[in-house]
Amino acid sequence: MPEIEIYTKDYCPYCKMAKAILQRKGAAFLEHSVSDNPELFDTMVRRAQGRRSVPQSFIGGVGIGGADELSLLQERGQLDLILQGERSTLDTDEPCFRCLVQ
Repeated sequence: MPEIEIYTKDYCPYCKMAKAILQRKGAAFLEHSVSDNPELFDTMVRRAQGRRSVPQSFIGGVGIGGADELSLLQERGQLDLILQGERSTLDTDEPCFRCLVQ
């Protein structure tokens, strides 16, 4: 399974939802709380290509997005493929998945 990182804030319901999606998959992830850490927040914004909202998740170093994107990937059955490292199976015509194509 590729490395999973998620940037969160302590009080964020969307962060809790994103973490719950990954936990239901049995996916281990490294959580970075940006609640009181401006330097870490700046790192997240840089990695997320300017996106400032939390959560921001990265799987295998690739920016996935937030809870909505994770939920949509889950609904489409694509999250399992990403977690297995099979990103090439994604529908690249979907705007929210363009960041996955390298």
